[in-house]
Amino acid sequence: MKIDGIVLRELHIPLLRPFETSFGVTRDRRVLLAEIRSEGLTGWGECTAGEHPHFSYESTDTAWHILLHELGPSLAAAEQVEHGGEIPTIFKLVRGHRMAKATLENAIWDLEAQREGITLASLLGGVRDIIPCGVSLGIQKSIPDLLAVIEKELAAGYQRIKLKCKPGWDVKVFEAVRNRFPGITLSCDANSAYRLRDADHVATWDAFDLLMIEQPMWHDDFFYHSILQKRLNTPICLDESINNRRDALAAIENESCRIINIKLGRVGGFSEAIAVHNACLERGVPVWCGGMLESGIGRSHNIAISSLENYSLPGDVSASARYWKEDIIEPEVTVTPQGEIILPDTPGRGYEVRYDLIERLTVRKEIVRSLVTV
Repeated sequence: MKIDGIVLRELHIPLLRPFETSFGVTRDRRVLLAEIRSEGLTGWGECTAGEHPHFSYESTDTAWHILLHELGPSLAAAEQVEHGGEIPTIFKLVRGHRMAKATLENAIWDLEAQREGITLASLLGGVRDIIPCGVSLGIQKSIPDLLAVIEKELAAGYQRIKLKCKPGWDVKVFEAVRNRFPGITLSCDANSAYRLRDADHVATWDAFDLLMIEQPMWHDDFFYHSILQKRLNTPICLDESINNRRDALAAIENESCRIINIKLGRVGGFSEAIAVHNACLERGVPVWCGGMLESGIGRSHNIAISSLENYSLPGDVSASARYWKEDIIEPEVTVTPQGEIILPDTPGRGYEVRYDLIERLTVRKEIVRSLVTV
């Protein structure tokens, strides 16, 4: 396919309610979108970098710079792109910046699926028509507030509750939740808030029958997670530590975890996400799709990748209405009373963009220029 144009946009979208983790509180999202036009079709990608370099070294502003001045021009200069799997080669001179890379690569996969007249899930190798859903709950003002939120989400059908935690917001919270909801599927996510000196404390969490403990220690660590995992009955799930297939293999070989969270932006896009998925599938390690407070465009990509065989645990791909007053896609993502999302059956990502709303929310817009001059 021939790339006819690339447009970058920054949107400002307020969250319905603040979302707190061990990193801090997010109230509004600066959402970066890439619109790629090719032969009458349009593919969309979303950058999942945060406003600040807290989850990773990337941020909204670093991603904008790299997309506008490095990756975008490289893609615009490509004469032909036939397959999304070619994009990592086009971007190979740029080290890192995986969230920025995923923005463009995922849009190309969307374009390819549209051109072939098939769903994005099918193009990726998906085997599911329905995916199970969980929710990620931020740190609340009080335990009673948290219990009320959990009750609401369980009533909506969600199959797994994930609690953000940090020192001072863990054991008492887990105790209260387990006492109130003894039979639910429950997990926690520390976002790297603990250290090896906390191992005795974390080991007490085995008492709460957690599905997993997500990224309890350093964001770039395998070694100390391996030490901690040997002390736990509860599986550790690695998130921030897994940037590619090689990381997944190293973590599995070193017994650093028993579950892996795959985030499209964190690993650099669909190509690497599939590679991580396949490596885990071959070694019997289940995976699931993590969320990054995406708008509907990023959410539709998460839905598609979650259709692959080894995405066997409920992911963080929940309904649009949990986060946004209005989403920028239609129809909005909804979850059934059974806590499932039914995959769309139309070509590409399966959700139309609300172009008028995108234009209204746009605060910055640039057309990418090729570095090649004629």
